[in-house]
This record gives sequence, C-alpha cells and structure tokens, in this order.
Amino acid sequence: MTQTGNPSSLEIAQAAQLRPIAQIAEEAGLLADEVEQYGRHKAKVDLSALDRLEGKPDGKLICVTAITPTKAGEGKTTTSVSLTQGLGAIGKRPVLCLREASVGPVFGIKGGAAGGGYAQVVPMEDLNLHFTGDLHAIGAANNLLAALLESHLLHGNALGIDPLSISWRRCVDMNDRALRQIVVGLGGRANGYVRETGFDITAASEVMAIVAVARDLFDLRRRLGAITVGHSFSGEPITAEGLNAAGAMTVLLKDALKPNLVQTLEGQPALVHCGPFANIAHGNNSLVADLVALKLGDYVVTESGFGSDMGMEKFLNIVCRVGNLSPSAVVLVATVRALQHHGGEPGGGLAAIERGAANLRRHLEIVRGFGLKAVVAVNRFPGDTDEEVELVRRLALDHGAHAAELNEGFERGGQ
Repeated sequence: MTQTGNPSSLEIAQAAQLRPIAQIAEEAGLLADEVEQYGRHKAKVDLSALDRLEGKPDGKLICVTAITPTKAGEGKTTTSVSLTQGLGAIGKRPVLCLREASVGPVFGIKGGAAGGGYAQVVPMEDLNLHFTGDLHAIGAANNLLAALLESHLLHGNALGIDPLSISWRRCVDMNDRALRQIVVGLGGRANGYVRETGFDITAASEVMAIVAVARDLFDLRRRLGAITVGHSFSGEPITAEGLNAAGAMTVLLKDALKPNLVQTLEGQPALVHCGPFANIAHGNNSLVADLVALKLGDYVVTESGFGSDMGMEKFLNIVCRVGNLSPSAVVLVATVRALQHHGGEPGGGLAAIERGAANLRRHLEIVRGFGLKAVVAVNRFPGDTDEEVELVRRLALDHGAHAAELNEGFERGGQ
C-alpha cells in the first residue's frame, strides 16, 4: 500500500479481475479465427478482420494530445483510458488504441505506459515488459539489416558501398548510453572492417516507424526495401532491397504487424501496437490498429505522443494521410503543474498558472489550425486545489476551447 493508504497503480492492476481475452474479442465483434491468443489475457488480431469488415461504417475517431508536457508526463494515457471507460459506462462501444511501451522509459524516469490508478490497461506488467514480443522482432529485423550490411562490406562489397557514408545503426530496447557510439570490426579480418557506429533505442528505429504505418505484409516489404543505409562511392543510395534484406526482415515481422488486443480495467477492448517516439518519428500507435478499431467501435480513442505540436501534428499530417483517416475531435490534456512549470515557477500559485497559460493558448491554436474542436481535459493530480483546477478550466475556455472539463479518472476510472 502507498503511504496515504490508497492502493498503488500496481496493486490496483494486480487486484483486477480480468476477463478472458476471447470474450473481449467476441464482444468487440471479432471472429474466433481472427484472434490469436497469447495466454488468457492477450491476443493478436489477424488483419483478415479488415477484409471481412470492409463494408462496415467507421466509428468516430478521437485524438488525445496534450500541452507541452513535463518530464513525468501529464497523464495522456490515463486520460485516454478513462475516456474509453467513461464511454463504455454510458453504453457506447469504444475501442482504445495506444502505443506499446519501450523498456527503456519503463525503467527510467518516465515509468510505465499503461495509464494509472483506476484508469489502466491490463495486464499492466505484461504491457510494460515483453508483451507479445513485437519490439524484440523489430529489433531483430533492424539488426539483421545491420549484419547483412557488414557482411556485404566484408565479402567483396559488390555495391561499392562507401563505409564512411553508412548511417544505419543497431538498436536495443534499453536506455544504455554506453552503446550510443561504438567501434565494430575489432579482432581481425574475420570480424569485418573497423568503423564507428552505434545503437539507438528500438522505438527510435526506422523499422518501428515503418511497421506503424504499413497496411499489410506487401506494403511492409515495400517500405522496408526503401530504407537507405548509406551511399556508394559514386553517390548512389544503398537500400535494404539492394542488399536483398527486405524479404528476410519482413518474415521476422510477420506477427509483429498484427495489432495486440488487451482490455481496460473496466473491460473495454484496447489495441496496443507499435511505439515510435514522437520526437524522431510520428509518435502514434499503428495504422492497422486504428483501422481495425474504427470497424469495431462507435468511438475510437487514440493517443499521440508528447504535445499537440509533435504527436498530434504528425498523426494528422502523416498517419491520417496514409490511412485516409478523419478525426472528429481532439482532447487536449492540461495540468496545473505543467502550466505552473511553463509559467516559470514549478509548484507556484495562481499567478504562475496565468503566465503558463500562454502554452495552453498556443496548443489550442494548433488544434484549431487543423479545423478541429478541442475539449480540454484538466487532469487532476493530488495536491491540486479546487481554485487552481477551476482557473485552468476557465483559461482554457477563454483561449478558445470548445469545452473544458475536470478529469479524475486516476481516482474514479470511468465514473
């Protein structure tokens, strides 16, 4: 138990009575042969479901984003989960779409990626650790390309690759700064040519970004083949297709392309799939997860990484264009602590919130610039006073929010 006597997010998740994932899938509208179970509470959804449901109208798409977040985040995932649970509580058929967790941030300052309190996706421990192995498969495909590239250099270099031009790096799903810059090829000729390279975290891999926008295996292979790993001595781009790597990479990713199905604490279906970072990629869950969800639910709640100027803009400019998606609304998460931080006085009072509201105003302008209406969710944290929360709500309305409401999903779930 926590010091206040309230159960922790971990305790809440572990005490939850999860329903069999086959039941969640059936109620969502999936057939038994479209669901590949990974134990009792996780499953993958076969993309054949999209073919069967092609003629069904899409549900309404809601994008959850935020003002500029602080290091610990402002609760976008908690808000996304509680909104999904709330829609379920009033008799709607919502489906939640989230990104998969990266082990690096899970064991870093950011923590897990399954929400918190009574607004969580479960099984929480599985989601935050190895889950269904998607990130491992993406890392393997990334590193296979790196290995084939090194082998090509060693065995004749028929493509005339300039080693100094190589930009392709290896990846590992861990915060390990000692691997950012390394030297490979030590130990003699059998180990290849000595050169500098490095590791990125798996979520930052181009392979992750590609899986997140691919529609099917054929589209995936085409996009993988177009990866540029470096240039020849004559300046021509060297691609994964040119190295005969795209087919093998696709085989490694054949299961990773399928969305993962889990559930919220209150039993709504959640598709948790892919996790490209928003600062270096497009920062949203997979396109195929969105497409499946839109055929299953009346409402689809999807979360974009970081603030509206990153994840949301990339969702609208990249994912929606690739997938021909049309969001109906945006939920913009704001917090007292973030506005105080942006006001130059973390932990300050009402005056700091007033100053920090310039950040809120700018994010509302970004949303309006796309022709969408923003509902501001004031995500309440312990210690926030009624006066502070009401000030944030009033400032949101003053700066053009369509509506502004208090969110206490952490403590109340979907109530």
